[in-house]
Amino acid sequence: MTDQPEIITRIKGAVGRITLNRPKAIHALNRAMCEAMTEALLAWREDASVASVLIDHAGERGFCAGGDIRMIAESGAGDASEAKAFFLAEYRLNHLMFEYPKPIIAIVDGIVMGGGVGISEPADVRIATERTTYAMPETGIGLFPDVGGGWFLPRLPGQTGVWLALTGARLKAADTVALGIHTHFVASDATTALKEELLAAPADPKAVADRVSGDPGPSPLAPHRGAIDRLFAHETVEAIFAALEAEGSDWALKQLDILKTKSPQSLKVSLRQIRTGATLSSFAENMAMEYALGGRVVRTHDFQEGVRAVIVDKDNAPKWSPATLEGVSDALLDELFASLPDNETWTPLDCPAEA
Repeated sequence: MTDQPEIITRIKGAVGRITLNRPKAIHALNRAMCEAMTEALLAWREDASVASVLIDHAGERGFCAGGDIRMIAESGAGDASEAKAFFLAEYRLNHLMFEYPKPIIAIVDGIVMGGGVGISEPADVRIATERTTYAMPETGIGLFPDVGGGWFLPRLPGQTGVWLALTGARLKAADTVALGIHTHFVASDATTALKEELLAAPADPKAVADRVSGDPGPSPLAPHRGAIDRLFAHETVEAIFAALEAEGSDWALKQLDILKTKSPQSLKVSLRQIRTGATLSSFAENMAMEYALGGRVVRTHDFQEGVRAVIVDKDNAPKWSPATLEGVSDALLDELFASLPDNETWTPLDCPAEA
């Protein structure tokens, strides 16, 4: 046991510092962690002595591997009330960061997936290192790329956001910087010096990052960008499958093989989420959509089965139901995406829902 807090917050100079401090779980987020970060950000928002906010993590394993999936699955097996309370807190934190009036810097050194993307993508300055591994792997556990994925992914170049969401592909810094997921590259052994520079020039963290950032190297994804934009532009997952098969290249067939391992329900949910998110006019609208969707999806067979196969039993042999794309009806998707009643809908912190 440890008495160390899972989130360490303090002010150094004119910088509000948030350090994720749950290293054994690669800083997977729980509700208390989200609430602690929110509390600090709200206090610093009104504090004239705080010029900017820096988010980093303790230990060597990574920035944040996601959310507390076991808890979410256990809650989803019941009435999902605990999962919904977590989503409410997490999505309010995501939105608070997105709308924050002061610059936020996130140093994503190592693994950044799922919930970790949610607390780094809204930052103004997003720094990757050679150890960064970015992914939104939710279709492999029967979920969908939440925490703002419906907003951020369709706003990446071309159809790369759709490709990332459906395949769960893992990217290194050369690709994340090329796509604009991360704004700068700094070698991991230079991050300590970077933090000192940020503390010395808290009012303009982008200028600091611009000065110290380096070249992450050529993007391995670059040769495939044209194919991604062409093959993942379709409005149905079935059409994407057909396009990949017709393309017939080694790369296209590899993507098809990957997609065939994913939850058919999750693939269709994720594609609709991204296509819908592209049409929304505010991040808050997107988070309301994802909150309604998340509370339902965590109660489905595929999420329960995906967590069992990947996280609990680790046999990596989920039995999806429906087992085929054709089995996932538009009517089922309509039910999952339906709006919540006014008294249950997600609202930002500054506009709380009625009790």
